[in-house]
Amino acid sequence: MTARSDFSAFVAPPPSGEPHAAAADAASACLDRFTAAFNASDTCGMDAELHFPHVMLSGAQRLDWAGPGQHPHDFFAKLKATGWARTQYEKKEPVLVANDKVHFVVTYTRRDAADVVLSTHVNLWIVLRIDGRWGIALRSY
Repeated sequence: MTARSDFSAFVAPPPSGEPHAAAADAASACLDRFTAAFNASDTCGMDAELHFPHVMLSGAQRLDWAGPGQHPHDFFAKLKATGWARTQYEKKEPVLVANDKVHFVVTYTRRDAADVVLSTHVNLWIVLRIDGRWGIALRSY
């Protein structure tokens, strides 16, 4: 992400350009790739769909990842121990769309091998296009 020193330029409306629907579709495809990698237990594939620094918020806590390779080595082992077999989107609702940024309210379920829902999660994820590449920049749980 680029820092801007002029706050008024930072909050000014973005220039028009690419239709917002195309931006939402491209950002949504990034989420799909991330989840496909997640379901394959592929942390490198997941990292490929993130922008760094990457920010995660949970309650008032903030986790910043400066670069890839930050997932705990036992992340998927612990998740599978809960009975998890895959994650499925129930809804990806774009709630703020611009040419280079899409905020999604993401609803997903974690399911076991019999397709029974183990848990449902509703989060805010922000996907940015930086240097022509869409990536998840922030996830709020």
